[in-house]
Amino acid sequence: MNTTIILLCVLAYFLFLLAIAWKTSKNSNNDSFFIGNRKSNWMLVAFGMVGTSLSGVTFVSVPGTVGSNGFQYFQVVIGYFFGYLAISYILLPIYYKLKLTSIYHYLEQRFGMVSYKTGAMFFVISRALGATARLYLVVNILQIFILNSLGVPFWLTALVILILILLYTFEGGVKTIVYTDTLQTSFMLLGLVVCIFAILTKLDLGFFSAMKTLSAEKLTTLFNTDYKAPGFFVKQILGGAFIAIAMTGLDQEMMQKNISVPNLKDSQKNVLTLSTILLAVNFLFLLLGGILYIYGIKIGVDFKGDDLFPSIALGGSLSFAVSIIFIIGLISALFPSADGALTALTSSFCIDILGLKKKTNLTEKQQKNTRWIVHFSFSILFFLLVMMFKWINDKSIIDVILKVAGYTYGPILGLFAFGILTNRKINDKLSIYVCLLAPIIILALDFINNIEWFAKKTPMNPDLVLKLTNLSNSIFNGYKIGIEILIINGMLTMLGLFLISKSENLQKNK
Repeated sequence: MNTTIILLCVLAYFLFLLAIAWKTSKNSNNDSFFIGNRKSNWMLVAFGMVGTSLSGVTFVSVPGTVGSNGFQYFQVVIGYFFGYLAISYILLPIYYKLKLTSIYHYLEQRFGMVSYKTGAMFFVISRALGATARLYLVVNILQIFILNSLGVPFWLTALVILILILLYTFEGGVKTIVYTDTLQTSFMLLGLVVCIFAILTKLDLGFFSAMKTLSAEKLTTLFNTDYKAPGFFVKQILGGAFIAIAMTGLDQEMMQKNISVPNLKDSQKNVLTLSTILLAVNFLFLLLGGILYIYGIKIGVDFKGDDLFPSIALGGSLSFAVSIIFIIGLISALFPSADGALTALTSSFCIDILGLKKKTNLTEKQQKNTRWIVHFSFSILFFLLVMMFKWINDKSIIDVILKVAGYTYGPILGLFAFGILTNRKINDKLSIYVCLLAPIIILALDFINNIEWFAKKTPMNPDLVLKLTNLSNSIFNGYKIGIEILIINGMLTMLGLFLISKSENLQKNK
């Protein structure tokens, strides 16, 4: 494999992105950075959000799950669809009615300033961890399969990629990202289709014969009926629905793009289109994972999980053209999640934490300078977190992302759900303690329930692990908590908010 040619292709691709960024950032201001001046085309936003929703994790990690779990991940995808329906018809009308720049202003209007700041703080934590986990996966693949042979250290690879992302998001923000994400989603889907076609050709199979072969190998198992298992279909579908609501509908990065669309009707079209496309695209990724597994056995590739796809695509068994398309597709899957996260975190920190738009004493230039400093600071934070994930070095990063989301998005879910579903007023000053306590309780619960997982990640005394395993079995009787941890966290947060609340009528009478 000619790494020089691949690197040149990557460079050319990036220069193309810079050209788009330069074109779209002309005459940009803070409103174009934060919400694209509310003039974004809903079709471009919907298509670009496919790339943001999928990311490099879907490109690599989802196919890697098929060998061990079959098509069970599609249970989560079905849940996503129902979650997007809730976003379209419950959350979006609220956001447009209130004309929000940051969706967390809803919490300020509903509960008060502390709840507002708390929701924004948890978003910053959630998105920073999620985005850098996705970023780490792609950087690590580039490092292992291309740059190690050139003697380039991991930290330098991560730094250079972050600088590249910083350069084309620095000025234009959402206005630029709407266009670059559309381009990158196109390349990502092209990479997916080409890789499927190339492997099917190698296996001499068509679509239907491939599905028949995968079925014979028991790789198309969709529904898990073991209620104790983390992959039980009820838990997966419900968990997927609430993950979509939390990680899309209650996420400033995703909603920032939605509310950049001029009106509610078009924004709903955007979300519903996105949900439909994601069903089809995730199925294709699972199909890809299945045929990769079959092809890997045929050529003697002994890689599993996240390493399966890149090891075949870059291992020399496919054509050089496919290797280039894979790399471009992978990078295209990376950038929409990383650039959007960087922009959204900058927006949320400036608007929600610093209150930049309320500081009328600052000029447009002063506000822009503050935004640049924050943007640069988050780039540094991204680098440090990528290095942290390098240290963790998990082989299935999608499991890590979903677990982290369960901890960090739970309080946001609880805050919004309590605000929408009840008419009660809370003691705003105590909301931050509720939102901090809920994830701590959930962490303790998950630690006992999934002690084997934690024992693999951290050095623990074997005797202690055995005692905790016995305790877990006695409490849970073999039941394993999966992605429903997000729902449990949200419900626990709601319970805490109820305990510090009074009905609206009582509040008024007081």
